[in-house]
Amino acid sequence: MKKFLVMMVIVAVAALSLSADVYIKTKTHTDAMSMMGQNTPARDDVSEAWIGDDMFVTITADQTMIIDLKNNIAYMITPKSKTYVETPLPLDFAKILPPEAAAMAGMLKMTATVTPTTETKKIGSWNCTGYDVNMTIMGMAMKMRSWVSTDVPFDFAAFNAKFLANMLKGQMRLDDASAKEFAKMKGYQIASDLTGDIMGAKMHNTTEVVEITKKSAPAGTYAVPAGFTKTATLSLDALQKR
Repeated sequence: MKKFLVMMVIVAVAALSLSADVYIKTKTHTDAMSMMGQNTPARDDVSEAWIGDDMFVTITADQTMIIDLKNNIAYMITPKSKTYVETPLPLDFAKILPPEAAAMAGMLKMTATVTPTTETKKIGSWNCTGYDVNMTIMGMAMKMRSWVSTDVPFDFAAFNAKFLANMLKGQMRLDDASAKEFAKMKGYQIASDLTGDIMGAKMHNTTEVVEITKKSAPAGTYAVPAGFTKTATLSLDALQKR
């Protein structure tokens, strides 16, 4: 279950770092950690995202998530098992988890405060401003330095309002007050550095956007692949491998 809890935190942070469509490529690093006698090695991942008209897709090696505002539906797709889960919006992640994980998800609730700083720096080709984010999840404190930029080729305010708030509220039970805190960030998250203590284990995760490009999405980007089987819930095995 520790992997599930860590996964939920990483997914929420990654979600922050999400006309012609817009393509975004992000690299993520998670340090090795030890919890309750189990060791998890360090890992590096690359995620891709596409922003379209009322559509948003995030793609990792293990899972794809589609947010379809036109039809008020979210899809969680697992390529390895060729399965997918369909759920109505607003997203409630707990409803599509297997029973052994749903109980823990029901206890998850994130509260957050966001403090703007005067610090600036250039990351890649983007001029960024720093924000300090203090979060509490199930009584566990986490801190994040978030670097956001307005130098992006899309309406970041509309993206945050339409997709980001929806995802955070659904995945981490973010309350309205905390959602307003995240709205203080004036820009799109280009990089982040997250530290926390989960059940006595030190966690450290970083993200950094390496590409933002305006281009047409490949055919099928915003759809469940043909031949995939619909299931009622995600599998715990698929979640733990994320």
